[in-house]
Amino acid sequence: MSLAMKLTALLLRRKPNVFVTEERLREALRHNPPDAPVPDSLRRSCRVTTETVDGHEVITLTPRSGPTGTQVIYLHGGVYVRPLVSAHWRIIEDLIRRTGATFVVPLYGLAPRYTADDAYRFLDTVYETVVQRAGDRPVLLAGDSCGAGLSVGLAIRCRNEGLRPPTGLILFSPWLDVTMTNPGIPALTKLDPMLAPAGFVAAGQDWAGGRSVTDPLVSPLHDTLEKLPPITIHQGGHDILLPDAEKFAAKARAAGTPTTLHLWPTAFHVFVAAPWTPEGRHALRDAATRIRAAGQGEPVAHTDR
Repeated sequence: MSLAMKLTALLLRRKPNVFVTEERLREALRHNPPDAPVPDSLRRSCRVTTETVDGHEVITLTPRSGPTGTQVIYLHGGVYVRPLVSAHWRIIEDLIRRTGATFVVPLYGLAPRYTADDAYRFLDTVYETVVQRAGDRPVLLAGDSCGAGLSVGLAIRCRNEGLRPPTGLILFSPWLDVTMTNPGIPALTKLDPMLAPAGFVAAGQDWAGGRSVTDPLVSPLHDTLEKLPPITIHQGGHDILLPDAEKFAAKARAAGTPTTLHLWPTAFHVFVAAPWTPEGRHALRDAATRIRAAGQGEPVAHTDR
């Protein structure tokens, strides 16, 4: 563990863990802030446009210098109940700087007011628009935490509906099974400086709405994972979502989906949002390499055995 990672984890432990109980999460959600605005630094480096689709904002950021035409739809984390925060913009800004890709950031509706069904109706339209605009250029899906899980769900939906598939998926600390029943989770709870299962279970039930919590569009781990685009995962070892990420990667490989899992043994949840750590920088550099590779017609991921 790098010193920067260790110090950041210690600081995270000093913050109240709102996921310890459902009650604590519900109380925190009463004070949810609005989505964090696009930072001035991104407005200087990118042309920023905002449109409303199905009542929700979609923010598009196109580099002012050296745009490649590659499109990345980035879905933010927040356990499906919390808004986009400044840490998400840090990830997006770093990847735009490294790749020259255009990033599309859909602000999907949050549970409990909105559910997975609402999100997919919205994202279907967003995805179709981006694909049409991209023409023959790549369109990738990326995200962190629940946004990474939602990215997989959108790829599953494209496969099931016979739509043009994404060129690849880039997943940071993905939440892939909202049931949180993996027997490996309890042992990691004491190591995780940020998360706890109880709040995640409650949020997942809200997000499922009328669907089963094991529906693949809610918990992609329960899909066959066949015939999906290449997938790259960056996952920390001090994260309660690790066991399901490992299970997902193994299942996807067995199904023939090219999948690369990068495990950072002492990293916390969505550590890429801490680019002052060497682990975060290296993971972002790898993700950027894969986005650039897509633009050059090279594989985004390989089958990692």
